[in-house]
Amino acid sequence: MSNRFNHPAALVESDQVGPGTRVWAFAHVMAGARIGSNCNICDHAFVESGASVGNNVTLKNHVCVWQGVTLEDDVFVGPHVSFTNDRRPRSPRMPQVRGRYERIANWLEPTVVEQGASIGANATIVPGIRLGRYCMIAAGSVVTSDVAPFALMVGTPARQFGDLCRCGQRLPGDYRSTVCRHCGESPQLRCHSSELEALTL
Repeated sequence: MSNRFNHPAALVESDQVGPGTRVWAFAHVMAGARIGSNCNICDHAFVESGASVGNNVTLKNHVCVWQGVTLEDDVFVGPHVSFTNDRRPRSPRMPQVRGRYERIANWLEPTVVEQGASIGANATIVPGIRLGRYCMIAAGSVVTSDVAPFALMVGTPARQFGDLCRCGQRLPGDYRSTVCRHCGESPQLRCHSSELEALTL
């Protein structure tokens, strides 16, 4: 038994939705979209063909995840977050640009949100960038370039205002060298070995 729940008012056309995932009213998951297990897809969310959502992901209300966007495991996406996938969008029906839109490779710029990242309400994510694992994007921010792991990003355009622990609390120093005073997590538990090695060089 998959223990999957689709609200009667949801439209789920994909057969690639994992067990334990809940899709709520008026959400639309297109055929060809991939959603992992134990996810929560809230009201009026939209997941387009070619989008990929990992396990344990939360999509709050009115989030649209477009083709070319990958959300890894444990990602949180707040209400009204805007993803994008084309830096120079025009209507493909315009004669002047119709040729560009005949091939996806001509316009699609993939976006990757790494494991454990959180994106606050109404943030905008410009296409073609990578949000590092366990970073946090403050509400209303506009992210225009890659984000480092564990970074707290604030503003328009977003700038780094410090580092966070995996538990989400602000660290007084670098995530690679600071013990969290809230949960006690050490850098050794938080980091990849390659990051710790680079810090000692």
